[in-house]
Amino acid sequence: MVEFVITSDGSKTLYHPRIGEHYHSRHGAVQESKHVFLGMGLKHFMSLHHPPAVTVLEIGFGTGLNFLLTADHCHADGSDLDYTGVEAYPLPADTLAQTGYGDYVSPALWQSFLSHYKDCLTAPQVIGEGCVLQIAPCPALEFTTEKHFDVLYFDAFAAVHQPEMWTEETLRHVCTFLKPGGVFVTYAITGNLKRVLKSFGFTVEKVPGAPGKREMLRATKE
Repeated sequence: MVEFVITSDGSKTLYHPRIGEHYHSRHGAVQESKHVFLGMGLKHFMSLHHPPAVTVLEIGFGTGLNFLLTADHCHADGSDLDYTGVEAYPLPADTLAQTGYGDYVSPALWQSFLSHYKDCLTAPQVIGEGCVLQIAPCPALEFTTEKHFDVLYFDAFAAVHQPEMWTEETLRHVCTFLKPGGVFVTYAITGNLKRVLKSFGFTVEKVPGAPGKREMLRATKE
């Protein structure tokens, strides 16, 4: 049974009973997404490189919140977006419709996302002008693509609930899809995560976290 929770910023998140964790921070779902992934990830990359188009890979597509905020920002910025999400347990479309995330993005983007969501699970779909979305319904280690990405949003559930997502094997696999100079960003920061990414040749930074977390991790692939 789907359980919606109102977070501290007024936006909703969902509780995943099988995993035993919420999809987003209870300190503010939209606030966390905007800070961790949009601010420290996408905007950081774009401020350095000023690309006319950006490619994003998200590990843990979940409710689609990170995609929606990213697509809305890129449209306002005049940048094209090619977005791929990896999700082992895709949510039903009617559940996504109940999140209320349409309150935080343009109505056209919200309606296009909901109407094309099911098709995105099988093939890339155009979600508004200059925006393409594809969702790979598979575990992270089974994901493969010919594409390489500018920014990697690593939004798996916490290691205490989903330890297999934070292993060196999984991290190495998903990081192979990141371009040189690409940015890896996640809400978490642990000594093991820093060591693993440094062993891959990444430059690792501790940056301020979203409300409820003092720090988070950003890493750049050299």
